[in-house]
Amino acid sequence: MEISLSILSCNDIEEAINKVNNTNTDYLHLDVMDGMFVPNTSYNIEEIKYIINNSNKKIDAHFMVKDPIKYLNVLKEYNLEYFTFHVELDNVKYLINKVKENNYKVGLAIKPNTDINVLKEYLDDIDLILVMSVEPGMGGQTFISSTVNRISEIKNIIGNRNIKIAVDGGINHDTIKLINNADIAVVGSYITSSTNYQEKIDILRSNNE
Repeated sequence: MEISLSILSCNDIEEAINKVNNTNTDYLHLDVMDGMFVPNTSYNIEEIKYIINNSNKKIDAHFMVKDPIKYLNVLKEYNLEYFTFHVELDNVKYLINKVKENNYKVGLAIKPNTDINVLKEYLDDIDLILVMSVEPGMGGQTFISSTVNRISEIKNIIGNRNIKIAVDGGINHDTIKLINNADIAVVGSYITSSTNYQEKIDILRSNNE
């Protein structure tokens, strides 16, 4: 399983990026919030550009925003691996096509209480499904146990398509054992609250074997 490290809970962006750069994590997970789709806000555009430019990891960006196009327009040509937005938005097909025009891989995030069947019509057009195992918008929440069944159900509807499943929220050395059929674990405060990021990543990887 790949690890995507979220620095949402970090106060010092520069220090956090340097620490992430010195680990073997697979991705830096970028949480972008606009205060409308979720109550909280996170990075402004300049901070987003700074993070992308200074990270030596692939960027796995999760846009918890009402208007992903606003961000897409200003981040053209920036080096993102995944551009993930929420299936709960309007005009999902249009948004998928716009992301593809930028040559980014398309991710669809789904909230814990959203019916997974809404994903079905988009499965031939996306690269990633981000299963939220907490309510989006705030770090440090507790893993929702029903996520385990949701992952299995989503895997079934994906079938043989080449779509990765990422899980985001409340993942630590114990809960990572519950999601071993996912492809990517998005982990934040469990790692960033430590003084040794790599040690925590090693524990996660060993507990997922």
